[in-house]
Amino acid sequence: QVQLVESGGGFVQPGGSLRLSCVASGSIFSRYVMAWYRQAPGEQRDLVARITSTGNTDYADSVKGRFTISRDNAKNTVYLQMNSLKAEDTAVYYCRAALTVFNYWGQGTQVTVSS
Repeated sequence: QVQLVESGGGFVQPGGSLRLSCVASGSIFSRYVMAWYRQAPGEQRDLVARITSTGNTDYADSVKGRFTISRDNAKNTVYLQMNSLKAEDTAVYYCRAALTVFNYWGQGTQVTVSS
Protein backbone atom coordinates (compact mmCIF):
# COMPACT_ATOMS: atom_id res chain seq x y z
CA GLN A 1 0.00 0.00 0.00
CA VAL A 2 1.28 3.46 -0.96
CA GLN A 3 -0.08 6.71 0.38
CA LEU A 4 0.40 9.89 -1.62
CA VAL A 5 0.11 13.38 -0.18
CA GLU A 6 0.10 16.38 -2.51
CA SER A 7 0.87 19.95 -1.55
CA GLY A 8 1.75 23.26 -3.15
CA GLY A 9 -1.50 24.19 -4.79
CA GLY A 10 -3.06 27.60 -4.46
CA PHE A 11 -4.18 30.75 -6.18
CA VAL A 12 -1.93 32.46 -8.71
CA GLN A 13 -2.30 35.11 -11.37
CA PRO A 14 -1.83 34.30 -15.05
CA GLY A 15 1.86 34.11 -15.89
CA GLY A 16 2.76 33.05 -12.39
CA SER A 17 4.38 29.87 -11.11
CA LEU A 18 3.64 27.13 -8.62
CA ARG A 19 5.51 24.03 -7.54
CA LEU A 20 3.51 20.98 -6.56
CA SER A 21 4.96 18.22 -4.41
CA CYS A 22 3.79 14.67 -3.83
CA VAL A 23 5.29 12.65 -1.01
CA ALA A 24 4.87 8.87 -1.10
CA SER A 25 5.03 6.36 1.71
CA GLY A 26 6.80 3.05 1.25
CA SER A 27 10.29 1.86 0.52
CA ILE A 28 10.19 1.16 -3.21
CA PHE A 29 9.26 4.62 -4.45
CA SER A 30 12.11 4.58 -6.96
CA ARG A 31 10.48 1.74 -8.88
CA TYR A 32 7.19 3.50 -9.45
CA VAL A 33 6.17 5.43 -12.51
CA MET A 34 4.99 8.73 -11.05
CA ALA A 35 2.58 11.06 -12.77
CA TRP A 36 0.52 14.19 -12.35
CA TYR A 37 -3.03 14.37 -13.62
CA ARG A 38 -5.55 17.19 -13.46
CA GLN A 39 -9.28 17.45 -13.51
CA ALA A 40 -11.25 20.62 -14.12
CA PRO A 41 -14.93 20.88 -13.09
CA GLY A 42 -17.11 18.85 -15.42
CA GLU A 43 -14.10 17.44 -17.25
CA GLN A 44 -12.33 14.09 -17.25
CA ARG A 45 -9.07 13.53 -15.43
CA ASP A 46 -6.20 13.98 -17.88
CA LEU A 47 -2.51 13.18 -17.77
CA VAL A 48 -0.30 16.24 -17.34
CA ALA A 49 3.18 14.72 -16.98
CA ARG A 50 4.82 11.41 -16.21
CA ILE A 51 8.27 10.30 -15.09
CA THR A 52 9.54 6.74 -15.14
CA SER A 53 11.80 5.00 -12.67
CA THR A 54 14.73 5.79 -14.97
CA GLY A 55 13.85 9.46 -15.26
CA ASN A 56 12.25 9.50 -18.69
CA THR A 57 9.52 12.08 -18.94
CA ASP A 58 6.60 12.94 -21.15
CA TYR A 59 4.06 15.75 -21.10
CA ALA A 60 0.66 16.69 -22.38
CA ASP A 61 0.98 18.98 -25.39
CA SER A 62 -0.81 21.76 -23.53
CA VAL A 63 1.94 22.02 -20.89
CA LYS A 64 5.09 21.29 -22.88
CA GLY A 65 7.69 23.98 -22.35
CA ARG A 66 5.88 25.34 -19.28
CA PHE A 67 5.74 22.44 -16.80
CA THR A 68 8.56 20.23 -15.57
CA ILE A 69 8.18 16.97 -13.67
CA SER A 70 11.03 15.68 -11.53
CA ARG A 71 11.60 13.20 -8.73
CA ASP A 72 13.84 12.87 -5.70
CA ASN A 73 13.96 9.20 -4.79
CA ALA A 74 15.85 9.91 -1.57
CA LYS A 75 12.87 11.95 -0.40
CA ASN A 76 10.16 9.77 -1.94
CA THR A 77 8.90 12.90 -3.65
CA VAL A 78 7.79 13.88 -7.12
CA TYR A 79 7.48 17.52 -8.15
CA LEU A 80 5.65 19.48 -10.80
CA GLN A 81 7.11 22.89 -11.53
CA MET A 82 4.49 24.95 -13.32
CA ASN A 83 5.51 28.18 -15.03
CA SER A 84 3.66 30.64 -17.25
CA LEU A 85 0.38 29.49 -15.80
CA LYS A 86 -2.82 30.13 -17.70
CA ALA A 87 -6.45 30.26 -16.65
CA GLU A 88 -7.01 26.95 -18.43
CA ASP A 89 -4.54 25.29 -16.06
CA THR A 90 -7.09 25.71 -13.27
CA ALA A 91 -7.95 22.25 -11.94
CA VAL A 92 -7.47 19.82 -9.12
CA TYR A 93 -4.06 18.20 -9.60
CA TYR A 94 -3.60 14.58 -8.59
CA CYS A 95 -0.47 12.54 -8.06
CA ARG A 96 -0.43 8.93 -9.22
CA ALA A 97 1.98 6.06 -8.54
CA ALA A 98 1.94 3.00 -10.77
CA LEU A 99 3.89 -0.26 -10.73
CA THR A 100 2.71 -3.33 -12.65
CA VAL A 101 -0.87 -3.93 -11.46
CA PHE A 102 -0.61 -1.53 -8.54
CA ASN A 103 -2.05 1.94 -8.92
CA TYR A 104 -2.38 4.63 -6.25
CA TRP A 105 -3.80 8.15 -6.21
CA GLY A 106 -3.45 11.10 -3.93
CA GLN A 107 -6.38 13.21 -2.80
CA GLY A 108 -5.51 16.17 -4.98
CA THR A 109 -4.52 19.79 -4.59
CA GLN A 110 -6.41 22.73 -6.09
CA VAL A 111 -4.67 25.09 -8.50
CA THR A 112 -6.54 28.24 -9.46
CA VAL A 113 -5.17 30.64 -12.05
CA SER A 114 -7.09 33.89 -12.22
CA SER A 115 -6.61 37.61 -12.35
